[in-house]
Amino acid sequence: MDSIVWTITTAFLVLFLAKFVQNRRKESEKRSNIKLLPPGRRGWPIIGDSLNWYNAVASSHPPAFVEQQVQRYGKIFSCSLFGKWAVVSADPTFNRFVMQNEGKLFKSSYPKSFRELVGINGVITAQGDQQRKLHSIASNMMRLDKLKFHFLKDIQVVMIRTIKNFPNNHVLLLQDACRKVAINLMVNQLMGASSESEVNEMAQLFSDFADGCLSVPINLPGFTFHTAMKARTNIVSKINKTIEMCRSKEKEEVGNGLLGRLVEEGSLPDDNVADFIINLLFAGNETTAKTMLFAVYFLTHSPNAMAQLLEEQEKLRSQRSSSFHGEEEEMLTWQDYKSMPFTQCVIDETLRLGGIAIWLMREAKEDIPYQVHLDENLYEEALTFNPWRWMDPQNQLLSSIDDAGGTVLYLPSFFFVANLGV
Repeated sequence: MDSIVWTITTAFLVLFLAKFVQNRRKESEKRSNIKLLPPGRRGWPIIGDSLNWYNAVASSHPPAFVEQQVQRYGKIFSCSLFGKWAVVSADPTFNRFVMQNEGKLFKSSYPKSFRELVGINGVITAQGDQQRKLHSIASNMMRLDKLKFHFLKDIQVVMIRTIKNFPNNHVLLLQDACRKVAINLMVNQLMGASSESEVNEMAQLFSDFADGCLSVPINLPGFTFHTAMKARTNIVSKINKTIEMCRSKEKEEVGNGLLGRLVEEGSLPDDNVADFIINLLFAGNETTAKTMLFAVYFLTHSPNAMAQLLEEQEKLRSQRSSSFHGEEEEMLTWQDYKSMPFTQCVIDETLRLGGIAIWLMREAKEDIPYQVHLDENLYEEALTFNPWRWMDPQNQLLSSIDDAGGTVLYLPSFFFVANLGV
């Protein structure tokens, strides 16, 4: 009996020691990997720099956190975000490397608050084959022939109606006006809604929803995330009601809304449709509103560009007026749009300089080495032989040399790509 007890005790002791050694080895490997990260601060335990990042996102200048770290550590730095180690890059070459390896070495990854609000079945958050399927459906719904006829006309109708509803002799907040135009257009295109009351209700719900997408994920009354989740529930309810209405109508009564066409074609199961529409609402509304806002801002600060833009559009207007001989002008056609090359230049430059997507988030599928041994942002006078640089403790963190002779940055499981805008 004593021998059996002794054998069992010994077995448990061996298992405990083996587990202890294994955990110590993992901790040692983790500390070793951290040394391979690019320079940066570690922040508070667990929280890291998450609060600083959230505060920047909620401010009038979201890239502030990244800009501060770039000044201290260079265009590629590390920090702790959302409980994980992150590599933050504002380096175009490195970001291009990440985008070129999308789906191979990296996959999309977003904070918990964003994932729960936009849903797992949307084109933004889906992965692999599901993402490709959703992207194909979205692209098919926005084919060039649809843009030429339906979308171009709808944009003009929305713009004219919105401008006519502006009150006289009142100061207008440009951001609010751009958001109203964008949500009006997106609700019309995606859900087929057109009445003023429907649009205003969706605009308020979506404003609450968007505010919570990058908030602290605490679902309790009084927190932004809680308000956003309630808004999501109401938006999903409206989408489901619209689906029921589409099914009860005749084919020719469904209209041109994307939701109606999805129901008609049966491209997606009902439980995926709501996430799909919410993803497109979020992507389309935010980018459209910000692009319009930046375009007006940049043109206001560039009188020469404004003058040439107005000259081009006035020339087109006079040509169209002479064609109609005093009759009521028709909507702009696709040919009219293509005949304004400088207008397209203004759009392209706004998209380039405006930085509509301030940052993208990607997760490394495995530990990935990336050579930066000649990067001037990490090594002062990188092309100069200077052995004394390694006497700097900060450079010693980068002294892991691979077989090719280059410093290797260790990209951990969570990877964050930053693209600085204005």
